[in-house]
Amino acid sequence: MKILVVGSGAREHTIVWKLSQSTKVKEIFAAPGNAGTTMLARNLDINPTDIHTLLKTAIEKGVDLTVVGPEAPLAEGIVDEFQAKEIPIFGPTKAASQIEASKVFAKELMQKYNIPCATSNSFSSYQEAKKYLERQPIPVVIKANGLAAGKGVIVAETMEHAHQALGNIMLERVFGAAGDSVLIEEKLDGREMSVFSFSDTTTSIPSMPACDYKPVFDGNRGPNTGGMGSYCPPKFLTTGLYEEINNTIMQPAVKAMQNEGVPYQGVLYGGLMITDTGPKVMEFNARFGDPETQVVLPRLKTDLLDIMQAVVNKKLNQIKIEWNNNACVGVVITSGGYPGNYKKEIPISGLDNLDDDILTFHAGTKHDEFGRFVTSGGRVLTIVATAETLAQARERVYNNISRIQFEGCHYRKDIALLDY
Repeated sequence: MKILVVGSGAREHTIVWKLSQSTKVKEIFAAPGNAGTTMLARNLDINPTDIHTLLKTAIEKGVDLTVVGPEAPLAEGIVDEFQAKEIPIFGPTKAASQIEASKVFAKELMQKYNIPCATSNSFSSYQEAKKYLERQPIPVVIKANGLAAGKGVIVAETMEHAHQALGNIMLERVFGAAGDSVLIEEKLDGREMSVFSFSDTTTSIPSMPACDYKPVFDGNRGPNTGGMGSYCPPKFLTTGLYEEINNTIMQPAVKAMQNEGVPYQGVLYGGLMITDTGPKVMEFNARFGDPETQVVLPRLKTDLLDIMQAVVNKKLNQIKIEWNNNACVGVVITSGGYPGNYKKEIPISGLDNLDDDILTFHAGTKHDEFGRFVTSGGRVLTIVATAETLAQARERVYNNISRIQFEGCHYRKDIALLDY
């Protein structure tokens, strides 16, 4: 089979890597991919939201399955366009992608179907939002309604910070149209966990959960990022909790989407908080998470292509998904200054000095004119180690990550060390 993977991040590099292990795969294309995907796939210089060119290319190259990594093309209807031409594609439709693209849609769905979540209210008027905010306890969570590259959620620890966040979103328009409306939400306390569920519109099968770290600095300090690292499985995961999440959140969400006439096909991501009163949803995403994919897929024993085909063909109930027992830790290396301003095209050294079984997933990388790996984004690399125990995996990843260097490189030192 010929596979097209849409996207350019470490998530997409991981998907390419896992699909390349299938005996059924003949050739993989990555659009646009990165310097890492060139080792396993043929990169195509196509923007992930250039749906017309992606569709044309898939037809011309005889692609048998397209896999969509990032949220933007899903929200713009790439799946609908491919399905209209009867070209197999893995991912939810534009309507189903609202579960991520509109936090208001997701919240109303959860409230209607009694899926446990934080209490909140939505506003399209700044003045109304400001009045409501002033009556809320601190800390409080402010969310831009639309897509904001993982940066549209602000946890305000003071009322001053909350007002600043609200003004930035609705008045300064720092997230553009994503801030046309906002959610003001109670801050949930507990332990965070991410769960992916494969869904073929009716059957839902959860993956191994993972924990990720959003703030840029150790101790969960600093601004939120797209993700600074993750580990799998969570230290606090039990069989009972796993089943409760599936039975009270993930399966009901898929069933709710079906009832609403927007059947969900692809991967549904649940960003959860495990509170004293049970698991609650903080957000849903319409695709694999990043950086969680980098620590979940290395544990997958079942052929990923088989799973994706079962989803597309609505035969997920005919497949058994198996996982290995290893622990997995991934640490993200970023450019200095991220998530703010940062330099690009800085040479990266040390990638050829890692242990053989260390996994390196590229994100913001490219080759320069001399063929060297150089930086091209905020999140540059995810370095991943697997081992029998979490402590061993963590030790191995940090032993190797220190060998990678470039001007301004930054990574957290506490991934998988503490639960926040």
